[in-house]
Amino acid sequence: MGAQPEGAQKPCLRVQTLFKRVKALLTKAPPPSPPPPPSRNPGCTHVYGYVFGHVGENDLEHLPSQQVLDTGEQLMVPVDVLEVDSEGALWKFLLSGAMAGAVSRTGTAPLDRAKVYMQVYSSKTNFMNLLGGLRSMVQEGGFRSLWRGNGINVLKIAPEYAIKFSVFEQCKNYFCGVHGSPPIQERLLAGSLAVATSQTLINPMEVLKTRLTLRRTGQYKGLLDCARQILEREGTRALYRGYLPNMLGIIPYACTDLAVYEMLRCFWLKSGRDMENPSGLVSLSSVTLSTTCGQMASYPLTLVRTRMQAQDTVKGSNPTMCGIFRRILAQQGWPGLYRGMTPTLLKVLPAGGISYVVYEAMKKTLGV
Repeated sequence: MGAQPEGAQKPCLRVQTLFKRVKALLTKAPPPSPPPPPSRNPGCTHVYGYVFGHVGENDLEHLPSQQVLDTGEQLMVPVDVLEVDSEGALWKFLLSGAMAGAVSRTGTAPLDRAKVYMQVYSSKTNFMNLLGGLRSMVQEGGFRSLWRGNGINVLKIAPEYAIKFSVFEQCKNYFCGVHGSPPIQERLLAGSLAVATSQTLINPMEVLKTRLTLRRTGQYKGLLDCARQILEREGTRALYRGYLPNMLGIIPYACTDLAVYEMLRCFWLKSGRDMENPSGLVSLSSVTLSTTCGQMASYPLTLVRTRMQAQDTVKGSNPTMCGIFRRILAQQGWPGLYRGMTPTLLKVLPAGGISYVVYEAMKKTLGV
């Protein structure tokens, strides 16, 4: 065979040269990659990742933490890790939160009683607005009657806080050790378990609070007399009425509250302002809005819980959760599940504001 022309050998040479270059690239150490440009919105993608459950590490430590605010909502889930320098400082934080809760609940007690009053007595045939409810209570028992049930509502703050934060810390330590910081999914689980535990133990106090809030003039001599009458006429099981809807309400409240709060923190980051030191107005607004959304999500269960706890007050009421749901829907429709929502919403902002001011003042007084 004759010699091939020179042009026919060039494709083969080109292939060999290409393989040599590829081999050199594979065996050569890659150059260090340049640092990524600074992001204008650090942490925002992590916030959305945590909310929708596809980020596994805790990257939110630089974000503004949720303040210990008491809006009078016992289903509030503690999802923020409370960082303290020593065990001695922990009780100061808890004492500040308890004092803030006592002052805020006392200041908003008339709205809280109006809420319970409307949840139990307002209906389609007996419509009652906020002013009508307040007027009815004042006519029946005078101006001081607006604070009925506030004593035990304040009294249960201390055990509620102690149980809630103790269980939360134990669950957090179980998930990731004493010095670890759990991701948001585990913080949500730990917070929900803490609320469930505290509500299980203080549910009798919740029943007493509902009965004392709805009591007529002269019906009970006080807290102990109310407990005695319940035990004598209805038995021990009456102290756990409303327990099931209370537990079920934790789920929609916690998920809605946390999702809204974390997204608000992301929007705060997008504004490009100081991430470490948000103003009091920003913290208060975030907690208020997230708490309001959580309350709206769980409100039907809250209303059913209150009606079950007030069974002896309302004669002939259905004792089961499903029975109360069916009766409300049959007689009043879906709006009936939101009776008393107006004072509930009106109470959130002043309760949070009072709580924030007192909490900060107590921290300064105690030196934390």
